[in-house]
Amino acid sequence: MDEDALVTYCGLCCLDCHGYSQKIPDLARDLRKELRKAHYEKFAGTLSTMPFARAFGNYQECYDVLGLMMKFRCKKGCREGGGPPFCQIRKCCREKGLSGCWECDAQAACEKIDFLAANHGDAHRKNLAILHEEGIEGFLKGRRNW
Repeated sequence: MDEDALVTYCGLCCLDCHGYSQKIPDLARDLRKELRKAHYEKFAGTLSTMPFARAFGNYQECYDVLGLMMKFRCKKGCREGGGPPFCQIRKCCREKGLSGCWECDAQAACEKIDFLAANHGDAHRKNLAILHEEGIEGFLKGRRNW
């Protein structure tokens, strides 16, 4: 896939995402496999009865979270339909015929990108400034924020 297609409309980059690299989903899969092989649920069950290791009583919840982590994979970039299918940012940019929010005059006050702050702080806004100044090529060659 062309790297340009991996720059998201909101100013992030799929190359920096653990879902796109698939490293964390692969590690979660491998850990679950090892836990099953070791019958770790029995070990956790036994230890959970001891005062210093009660947290092992949450073993099944941990195992289930690893299962969800395995599913967080994205084989396509944002521009190719990857990421959340309901993305309002992608929809907005496509409707306006923009390559991304960095081309929009209303971007600084746009509330559509505010939800990203919970996971990314102001990384996307910093990236949008870089994209505005340097374009996609310059953005991909330089430091990106995640």
